[in-house]
Amino acid sequence: MADHSWDKTVEEAVNVLESRQILRSLRPICMSRQNEEEIVKSRANGGDGYEVFDGLCQWDRTSVEVSVSIPTFQKWLHDEPSNGEEIFSGDALAECRKGRFKKLLLFSGNDYLGLSSHPTISNAAANAVKEYGMGPKGSALICGYTTYHRLLESSLAQLKKKEDCLVCPTGFAANMAAMVAIGSVASLLAASGKPLKNEKVAIFSDALNHASIIDGVRLAERQGNVEVFVYRHCDMYHLNSLLSNCKMKRKVVVTDSLFSMDGDFAPMEELSQLRKKYGFLLVIDDAHGTFVCGENGGGVAEEFNCEADVDLCVGTLSKAAGCHGGFIACSKKWKQLIQSRGRSFIFSTAIPVPMAAAAYAAVVVARKEIWRRKAIWERVKEFKELSGVDISSPIISLVVGNQEKALKASRFTHISLCLLFPYSHTHIHL
Repeated sequence: MADHSWDKTVEEAVNVLESRQILRSLRPICMSRQNEEEIVKSRANGGDGYEVFDGLCQWDRTSVEVSVSIPTFQKWLHDEPSNGEEIFSGDALAECRKGRFKKLLLFSGNDYLGLSSHPTISNAAANAVKEYGMGPKGSALICGYTTYHRLLESSLAQLKKKEDCLVCPTGFAANMAAMVAIGSVASLLAASGKPLKNEKVAIFSDALNHASIIDGVRLAERQGNVEVFVYRHCDMYHLNSLLSNCKMKRKVVVTDSLFSMDGDFAPMEELSQLRKKYGFLLVIDDAHGTFVCGENGGGVAEEFNCEADVDLCVGTLSKAAGCHGGFIACSKKWKQLIQSRGRSFIFSTAIPVPMAAAAYAAVVVARKEIWRRKAIWERVKEFKELSGVDISSPIISLVVGNQEKALKASRFTHISLCLLFPYSHTHIHL
């Protein structure tokens, strides 16, 4: 293993911030004494006060059943441009009054476990709204961080088996903040304040990483803090070659854990082995794996039994949690650095209190209603057996040809399905 230690590096970077008096702090806001006691009790009991169920209920269908007006449906079929205003047009309103809709099933949503319609989660949000409205509004560094946010962070850190966690406004913002903060290490520790080539951070990024990772890396690159190396998708031979030829000391590998476009998993075991060999920082975006993979819903790293090898785990609360927001599970030192240097976190309003309350309830429900996780993998198995399509996750990528063919396919499938059609792929999320 390389002798460079990222633990020591991030500690040095945090010490520099502290010496310059620019180490930023969260400022928790207490909502009410009675409620604070309930929150502390909930944390101690592992959320035992939240109602859970042992099977599908009527409300579970509302997360996949939608209705659209006939005019809107016709626009979809003919690929007519829309800015959404037709929903209030005279024709659409007339059709609505007549009760004429097209009923569709959603196969392209990210609500993998159907938690967006779960009454326990809805009630958590509703109760918080009644008690506090949307809560104090502002950046988490000013007045937007409450006991609810801390409770959510603690539960996510426990889920991901990390020391701590930082909740961000969105998953996109979380990746941006993480990448920029990683890059800032170079400028903080550079002797002249502007890093030389060998003082920069070398970031190795999978070719099919999510746009939020790419944009975060690009921003760090524009700031002059990183050198970027893109390795072929899931190609560990190529990654190993790039790593072995890189003379820079500070190395980072960042990858989606479960790729949203192709539905395949990152080779976690091989990445763990390379991490031991080169001592790089391993960052994964577990947006599509959190709550879906692993016995406890801990994600792809838990599924492949390599949680200890993942240094930063980025995730979202807008997919399997059925809520909104993003997070970075990491060590306490990394949290201090990211909340001090991650621009998309620092300069954004924190998620509202009702959303933090709902997301915490979602963590509890997802952990306890294990049958939901089992059910989705049963659907994956059934689809594979019935269709003969070799899939390994709930994300199914069907390649139909060029963009024209994909658009043509979309017009036929819109009759019964609502699908995503980026470029030449058709995507179905089970």
